[in-house]
Amino acid sequence: MTTDLRDLLRSEFRWTNPGPNSEYLVSDRSGWWREPRILDGLGPALADLFRSERPTVVVSPEVTGFLLGPLVARSLGVGFVEAYRAGARRPIAEPMIWAEVPADHRGDVQHLGIRDRLLAPDDRVLIVDDWASTGAQARGLRTLAGSRYIGTAVIYDECPPAVTAELTIRSLLSGSDLDP
Repeated sequence: MTTDLRDLLRSEFRWTNPGPNSEYLVSDRSGWWREPRILDGLGPALADLFRSERPTVVVSPEVTGFLLGPLVARSLGVGFVEAYRAGARRPIAEPMIWAEVPADHRGDVQHLGIRDRLLAPDDRVLIVDDWASTGAQARGLRTLAGSRYIGTAVIYDECPPAVTAELTIRSLLSGSDLDP
């Protein structure tokens, strides 16, 4: 990844205050999706984090994963599989496999599911997402992938080092790169 892409990611990111009496800031990543140079570079940059492991499929959770996953899959020349949140839409009318996602950064327990027929026994699964705070979604998706899991590529990783190592999370930005 070039320094230019890292600089662009930092410059197009904002922390926003959700309103009066708020005790926290909210990440605003919308500038990443608006900047065409970032969109052009994200697929190859995230793919390069795991290219040597030869993934055969990219799996990403909704919502922003549905944008990033295909960019990475295209760069790797592999397919893409969507991971859906239970209850987010009408049920999908074909067999799904589900995993409980441990409490996320908001403390919510979720369920993520993928179409059972879309993962082959010999696949090498790369999880792709924009942000890792606790590793909860990566952990849930790793459960679905089983022994096919090779790691998780994200734009920003703020997980504790032990979680990053356990889940083989690799990122373009981490630590103080996006400090408010």
